Amino acid sequence: MLPSIALWLQGLSPDLGFLRVFQYLTFRAVMAAMTALVVGLVAGPWFIRRLAALKIGQPIREYAMQTHLSKGGTPTMGGVLILFAIALSTLLWFNWSNRFVWIVLIVTLGFGAIGWADDWRKVVHKNPEGMRSREKYFWQSLIGLVAAFYLVFAVSETSNARVLELFIDWVGSGFTLDLPPQSGFIVPFFKEVSYPLGVAGFVILTYLVIVGASNAVNLTDGLDGLAIMPVVMVGSALGIFAYVTGNAVFARYLLLPHIPGAGELLIFCAAMAGAGLAFLWFNTHPAQVFMGDVGALALGGALGTIAVIVRQEILLAIMGGIFVVEALSVMLQVTYFKYTKKRFGEGRRLFQMAPLHHHFEKKGWKETQVVVRFWIITMLLCLVGLSTLKLR
Repeated sequence: MLPSIALWLQGLSPDLGFLRVFQYLTFRAVMAAMTALVVGLVAGPWFIRRLAALKIGQPIREYAMQTHLSKGGTPTMGGVLILFAIALSTLLWFNWSNRFVWIVLIVTLGFGAIGWADDWRKVVHKNPEGMRSREKYFWQSLIGLVAAFYLVFAVSETSNARVLELFIDWVGSGFTLDLPPQSGFIVPFFKEVSYPLGVAGFVILTYLVIVGASNAVNLTDGLDGLAIMPVVMVGSALGIFAYVTGNAVFARYLLLPHIPGAGELLIFCAAMAGAGLAFLWFNTHPAQVFMGDVGALALGGALGTIAVIVRQEILLAIMGGIFVVEALSVMLQVTYFKYTKKRFGEGRRLFQMAPLHHHFEKKGWKETQVVVRFWIITMLLCLVGLSTLKLR
């Protein structure tokens, strides 16, 4: 909104030429981060007090770590504060005509709504399990598939009108039309290695990335500050890729696909980083507030959607390796337990407890040790991901 206002004011008076700075993407990204950070820090104390007054406290499962029982009643649903700061900052600083930012906002707020309903049931109905898994996955799948069907035609076009034309051409071809090269599956560390996916392949991959990232971040959110800092780091790295892929010169030089309009996602990524750091101020150990599913599901969905748009699905898995490992630990634990129970009559475990961060707690690591070490690993993985800009 502010860039449009600045442009309008410049047209009224030549003396306001200094407002041209509002048209620079990098300036707006810095301001978006600062706006979200300030909003989060200023509104945080009041928001936490309101959550406490409404008795919106975190319920603790009976089988949880004994050391976590003292956290029962800590205000939760702090993800609402994160989403508010992100949405407000993004709306202020991005170009409202950019379709990619709108789709990321819709996915983020959509997954946030699912998480809000889940958290609300935990708090109001006093059910630590919250929304039933089948219901949660249904709504996640619905949003993920809608986003996938839009993005399959949007990533290679310059406007919604062109997206509609490509869709009509695809239908007219009997659903056999080949997608432009920008829609291919990119393999990092190699020059121009890209595999065509087709519409079905793109939709399936996008669905898995968005829904998978959402649930992976949610599973990681089990310790004070554990999930939010990796979200900030991975989101910031994806923002750099968005800036590069949205710039024709940089994309050509670095052998990346040029996605017109993707650069504006840097505004969203910057706002997410600012809001995340503000939340970390209150979420660091001992946490004053938890983000809850409303934050974790939304932020994971946002990361997945951005990665799809900038065509860096593999890099999301690399840079977000902590999220991937946490999710895999749960899947392996459940699968192995069911297999051994069926075969031997008694369920056995691969890890002392899943997700993985609880396994390390069981082995004697302090909560802060697990959190900071996972942060360090994420930082290293993000550096590996960023190195692919030149290492090909």
